[in-house]
Amino acid sequence: MASAQETADSVDFSQLLVPALGVLSGALLVLWTIALLRSRRVIFDRNAAERVRIELELSLAEQQGRLAIIRELQDGAVLTIARLITRAEGARYTAESDPSTAVRAATALVDDGRVALADMRRVLTIVREGETVGALQPGPQSTRDLFRVMRDAGLVVSFIESGDRFALKAGAELAIFRILQSALSNALKHGGVGTEARVSFTWTRDGLQLLVDDDGIRAAARRDGKDAGEQVARTPYTIEDDLKALSESIAGPGITQMRERAQLFGGVFNAGTVPGLGFSVSAVFPSLRFHNGVHGVDLSR
Repeated sequence: MASAQETADSVDFSQLLVPALGVLSGALLVLWTIALLRSRRVIFDRNAAERVRIELELSLAEQQGRLAIIRELQDGAVLTIARLITRAEGARYTAESDPSTAVRAATALVDDGRVALADMRRVLTIVREGETVGALQPGPQSTRDLFRVMRDAGLVVSFIESGDRFALKAGAELAIFRILQSALSNALKHGGVGTEARVSFTWTRDGLQLLVDDDGIRAAARRDGKDAGEQVARTPYTIEDDLKALSESIAGPGITQMRERAQLFGGVFNAGTVPGLGFSVSAVFPSLRFHNGVHGVDLSR
C-alpha cells in the first residue's frame, strides 16, 4: 500500500514538473529574444554612430585644410597691408620735397593694394567653397570605410569593379558616394541583418554604371533557418509581380534624393523591387568624365 502511495505521489510530482519546466523554458526563450533584439539594436545604433563619425571626420579634415590655407593667405595679406601703410607714410613725407619719389611710392602702393586684394578674394573664395561643399569629397578610402561600417551593421557587402577608373570631379564623386550610401542603408533597413548587397562599378571610356542589388526578401527566409529550396518556396512570385515591378514607380525622400543627385551629373537613375528576391538600384552616367554638374561639356577641348 505504501509503495502504491509513493508511486502516485511520484506521478503527481512529474505531472506538475513538466508544465513548470515548459513555463520556465518559455520565459527563458522570451528573455533570450528580448536580449537578442536589444543587442541587435545596440549594434545598429553603434554602427549608425560610426557612419556619423566618419562623415564628421571627413568634414573636419576638409575644414582644417581650408582654415590652414586661409591662415596662410591672411598672414600674407597682413604683411602686404603693413608694407602698404609704411610706403604711404613715406610718400606723404616726400611728396613736397621729392615729387618723383612720391609718384614711384604711389605706384608701389597700387601694386601692394592689388596683391592684398587678390589674397582677400582668395580667402573669400575658399570660405564660400567650404560653405557650399561642407565636407571633404569622398574617395576610394571613404567607400571602403562605408563598406566596413555596413558589414559591421550586419549587411553582407560584395564589391566588383570593372573597366578603367578615371578621376572624377569633386561634386561627381560626392554624388556617387551619397547614392551608394543611401542604397546600402536602405538595403539594411528594409532587408535586415544578413541581407546580401552586391555593389558593382562598371567604368566605360567616358562614363560609369553603379549597380546595387540586394536580396532583402530572400534574407528573411534565410534568417528563419530555411534551406535553399524552402527559401524559394517561401518567396514565391508570379508574372503579375514581374509586370508590376517593371511598371511601378518607387517614391520616397531617399529615392528622390538619389535620383536628383544622378540627374545633376547627367545620370539615369532606376530603382525597383526584384520579385521574390530583393531590391535593385542603378545609376548610369554616360558622360561623367566631362560632366561639370550643370550640363555635359567636354572640358578638355
